[in-house]
Amino acid sequence: MISQFYILSSRGDVIIRKDYLGDVPRTSSETFFRNSKFWKEGDGEAPPVFNVDGVTYLHIKEGGVQLVATTRSNLSPSFVLEFLKRICTIVKDYCGFLSEDAIRKNVVLIYELLDEVVDYGFPQSTATEALKQFVVNEPTVVAPAFYQAKPLFSLSKGPTGVFKSVLDTARTDGKRRDEIFVDVVERITCTFNASGYIASAQVDGAVQIKSYLAGNPPIKIKLNDDLLIGRRDTPYGMLGAERDARAAERGAMVVLDDCNFHEVANLDSFDVDRTISLVPPDGEFALMNYRTSHGLKPPFRLHTSVEADPHSEYKALLTLRLWCEVPADKAASGLEVEVPTPRWVQRVHCDLEGGASGAAAGGRAAAAAAAAAAQQQNWDFNEKTHLLRWRFKRCPGGSEFTLRARLTLERPYGASLRSEVGPVNLRFTIPMYSASRIMLKYLQILKKAEKNYNPYRWVRYVTTSNSYTFRT
Repeated sequence: MISQFYILSSRGDVIIRKDYLGDVPRTSSETFFRNSKFWKEGDGEAPPVFNVDGVTYLHIKEGGVQLVATTRSNLSPSFVLEFLKRICTIVKDYCGFLSEDAIRKNVVLIYELLDEVVDYGFPQSTATEALKQFVVNEPTVVAPAFYQAKPLFSLSKGPTGVFKSVLDTARTDGKRRDEIFVDVVERITCTFNASGYIASAQVDGAVQIKSYLAGNPPIKIKLNDDLLIGRRDTPYGMLGAERDARAAERGAMVVLDDCNFHEVANLDSFDVDRTISLVPPDGEFALMNYRTSHGLKPPFRLHTSVEADPHSEYKALLTLRLWCEVPADKAASGLEVEVPTPRWVQRVHCDLEGGASGAAAGGRAAAAAAAAAAQQQNWDFNEKTHLLRWRFKRCPGGSEFTLRARLTLERPYGASLRSEVGPVNLRFTIPMYSASRIMLKYLQILKKAEKNYNPYRWVRYVTTSNSYTFRT
């Protein structure tokens, strides 16, 4: 069972505190912040679970705040971390957004929610729909500061009112806006060997729904007609599975290794026409979670080379060539390439080059686009951690970039330098791109009582990196 729960600001201030058992000192928040802020092991961030003086601290960070649970019991870490994620979802559903400002302006509401969610340290129901009948406080919805001056989701041409409370669906003053959000969120785990070929690859995805439809009308969602799910749709056993895998590699169909559906999903016609019927509950939930390792086309490829500098034995030349292989109408945002270097690298100086792969065919337009893309990149080298970072504000599809780094060494260049550079890690987000090629063909709202009922429908695709590593 959980001994304490509290929410800390980025400065270590306690915003919310609940002490359920009284067996952990009240100064535990200071102990946690001091250890997480100045974590010594590995000079990195504190792990999500660590123990100090017999007290286990479990924490997650989201929206600029930290949610922390403490315990002296032998609890499952994954269970507690999932519970903290559920609390984040509940706060978002009721307050519209999770941030320090939103929490401070809804302290009474959040305390009321915690009273319903946790009893004497034991987690209870975390379903937003079930909590609505017990919670009476009205939320104060606070839009995030960085979206107050510009339209929300301007990068993906999306809606302007996602930061709402689920209680808005009960309003009757005529100012309610009926809308539903469906996000296909995918995380890529991919490892490349030293030759640049894929050693392992996997996509973990989810179809997330957040409904603001008054009256909770039933909806119907249709997925790809060429979608296959493991052996469930393979009539010929292993031979059929191998055939489907080859078809996925050719791009002829989308093959999922496995998937699971939310309890509200009606799958009566799913095997026939790939449609899912449901009555969406209040709040955000995952309609479908899936995993696939078939037919993945990596969005990025990288080639690394390390050579001796012909002018000095205390210098070396490191070259990174990056190809963005997503469609030309897509672009990655926040791309970051991390290159660990040996401890005996003193200084690094880099030259950046950018160019589109179709520059020769595209003429001046492609060259202008390449020049604009080159201005979107920068680099820095941390002499303490010996980590070289290559950053992109925007990396358009079909483009190619090169980083040439001149390394200054403490000792003469040796052949072992190449094996000590790397592995190279990539972090990125690609809006409106699905790595697994799973698509929503349509989103239908089945409300026949009103003839002119036409709520807003927002469908987005987001692909992010979970672990994207190149061995050198």
